[in-house]
Amino acid sequence: MFVLSKNVRSATNVLFAILCVALIGWTTANYFSVTLTNPQSIFASIKVIFAFVVLQNTAFLLFVRIFPATHGNFAWLWIRIYILLSAFIGAMALGGLFFEGYEYTSQGGFNLLAAPPIGLFIAHAVFSIGWSIKKLFSRYKNSTGILRNQLLFLITASLLLLVLVPLTNFFLPIIFKNSTFVNLSPIYTSLFAGIIAYAIIKQKLFDIRLAVARSVAYILSLVTLVATYSFVLFTASQLIVGGSYGESFTFQALNVAFLVVLAFSFQPIKRFFDRITNRLFYRDAYETQDVLDKLGNVVVAEIDLHRILSGTRTVLTDALRSKFIEFILFEKNKPYLQSVGQQGLKTDLEQLSTHIDEQKREVVVTDELGPQNLLKSLLSKDEISVSLRLKTHHQLVGYVLFGSKRSGDMYSTQDIDLLEIVADELAVAVQNALRFEEIKQFNITLQRKIEEATAELRHANSRLKELDKTKDEFISMASHQLRTPLTAVKGYLSMVLEGDVGPVTKEEKAYIKRAFDSAQKMVYLIADMLNVSRLQTGKFVIEIKPTNLAEVVASEVDQLKEQIDSRKLKLIYQKPDKLPTLNLDETKTRQVVMNFIDNAIYYTPSGGTIEVKLQSTDDSVSFTVTDTGLGVPKAVQHHLFAKFYRADNAKKMRPDGTGLGLFMAKKVIVAQGGAIIFKSEEGKGSTFGFSFPRKGIEVKASKTESAKETETIAKPPDDPGKTVDKS
Repeated sequence: MFVLSKNVRSATNVLFAILCVALIGWTTANYFSVTLTNPQSIFASIKVIFAFVVLQNTAFLLFVRIFPATHGNFAWLWIRIYILLSAFIGAMALGGLFFEGYEYTSQGGFNLLAAPPIGLFIAHAVFSIGWSIKKLFSRYKNSTGILRNQLLFLITASLLLLVLVPLTNFFLPIIFKNSTFVNLSPIYTSLFAGIIAYAIIKQKLFDIRLAVARSVAYILSLVTLVATYSFVLFTASQLIVGGSYGESFTFQALNVAFLVVLAFSFQPIKRFFDRITNRLFYRDAYETQDVLDKLGNVVVAEIDLHRILSGTRTVLTDALRSKFIEFILFEKNKPYLQSVGQQGLKTDLEQLSTHIDEQKREVVVTDELGPQNLLKSLLSKDEISVSLRLKTHHQLVGYVLFGSKRSGDMYSTQDIDLLEIVADELAVAVQNALRFEEIKQFNITLQRKIEEATAELRHANSRLKELDKTKDEFISMASHQLRTPLTAVKGYLSMVLEGDVGPVTKEEKAYIKRAFDSAQKMVYLIADMLNVSRLQTGKFVIEIKPTNLAEVVASEVDQLKEQIDSRKLKLIYQKPDKLPTLNLDETKTRQVVMNFIDNAIYYTPSGGTIEVKLQSTDDSVSFTVTDTGLGVPKAVQHHLFAKFYRADNAKKMRPDGTGLGLFMAKKVIVAQGGAIIFKSEEGKGSTFGFSFPRKGIEVKASKTESAKETETIAKPPDDPGKTVDKS
């Protein structure tokens, strides 16, 4: 009962319990066969004896096949056939088919008359006993340590029982008609039980200490409670009610109160005896929950891999008393030894990991492996007794390898259960720690690369600043140098157009007008370049004065009319009747107006239409130029107002552009408190323009005449500005 109660899920324990039941049944039936006098009753008991012998032999073979493992594979075909044959032969025994009957002897007894089917019984017994003894000797030859001692005692007990019993209880009575030694059967059974009991106690054949300890603790607790109750009840009856156990209210109340006290005292008393029995039966006992709590504190509180492994090793070594604990972890699917105890391993880690993984079990006990198993030889080489697989749902994290116990004991069922519980928690903790290590190493590498890249960027930025400064200086110098001769060119062309040097034909005037317009564009371009340079140096200024925006737009439209006609475009512009005068930088605003109309002319194919609108509402004044040109691709529209940026389709149509016009237009408009208007659809055209709020920049009629001073407003060069996207 103790063996079975230790672990009812263990096939070894269950089969040994069945073997014991068969022995008890066989001994009992054998006793009746000797003591009974009625021949029919004796014959019935003999049939039961043979049935129990079949059960005994079957249970013994299956037990030997599994031992010392706790679970076995009964799916093999020959095992299933053997069990079915055993059941069939057992049924034949109970049916009395092994005997034709019995005959009386001259001494008053009787002899059994064997029938031919008894050959099946003999064959079954010979096969079961022979195969089992051979298996035990084979395991004994290849085992070491405490398992070897256990097998020695098991072989000795089995030989006594399985050789002497068939000799004295079968061959002599059945074959030689001699029943003299049948009465010796209890001696063989007692010897078997004694040797097995010694192996259980001394060699820990079955770890039943927990069951015994708990049973003793319960018995002692009950004895203590009963003795205490009896003593108090007797004393109370003598002192309070004069020795009477009657129905005195005082006595009954005292009885009930004391029973309540005893009920609440049971658990503390039991825990007290648990501690005492643990000291007696367990020199290295531990509470599984305490170990789990300690291990939980380690894996929860730590993220550093070495600390987790070191803490785990300490907790499990204290509980299991292992000589050493080693960890095999995987990095990029390659195993490596993460040693926290400096034990080291002689075995090739890849080979060892492969063979452990083939077992498909979380816990592999070395002594439970077959003698010819390669994994057993690999584990034994490093004196590894148990291996624990660490695996999450989708990834093998590694293995924990446990050396033999310092006491020489085998790992108990409690130990194996503990390891199965901690496997998942430890696997997750180790996996998280490994990922943390990867992240930490990645951060270190990333930090180093960032520092290297930052140094390179700083050097490059310093160089770029120098180049940018040189560029700005060159642009500023070149712009100033170019503006002087251009002013002269423009002036002389203007004099020729006005007839200061003599009459000019219509054809000559057209050519000179084109030259004058080109010079004017060059002046605007140089002005843009100077403004960009001023933005970089913080010298960009807005010179505000009362401005008639309608006159500015009309002037620019008139200047560009000839260019529009030459490109066969249709320009629509209707000058507004009434438009408020605004405080603006007329020169820069004029440049923006010219830039928007000029862009529309260049990017609109022949036959297209350009519509210029200047309108006023109660809140704002807006100017827009809408064309039917090539449009701006949506993917690049957010880059359009950046310095030196030009869309690819614009570059193809006008290769000589600078990418400064729109950049400066936005800067100029935003610096005056306005907003850019822009919408476009590729292949259908674009709308560019600006709007100003009337409030704040509108010049009241009463003050227009007196507004003669020029106001200067500085704008930071890095102002991102405002854009009204009406797409």
